[in-house]
Amino acid sequence: VQLVESGGGLAQAGGSLRLSCAASGSTFGFWSMGWYRQAPGKQRELVAEITEGGGITNYADSVKGRFTISRDNAKNAMSLQMNSLKPEDTALYYCNARTPRWLGAADYWGQGTQVTVSS
Repeated sequence: VQLVESGGGLAQAGGSLRLSCAASGSTFGFWSMGWYRQAPGKQRELVAEITEGGGITNYADSVKGRFTISRDNAKNAMSLQMNSLKPEDTALYYCNARTPRWLGAADYWGQGTQVTVSS
């Protein structure tokens, strides 16, 4: 499993960015996926997650109503649309894949993409 994030960058407060995660592997449709972030000096935290079929999503309270997670199983891809960005959203954002028990119940991580929001 390989995960590659893209789409990070610099945005002004109130602006938008869209992160993408491209995944390798033939069993993508069986993985739950998520976005995590880590700001300097802080622990990595869950931003949003989505189930295998995309029917259930979960968001951190801090991003509810502003961020939207989605996935396209036909393209082995996941996205995070980030609107109304705030300076506190500044962090390194990671794509996460979690395989089910019958595929080893493993966690995989991308290398991260930096998001910086200026006030």
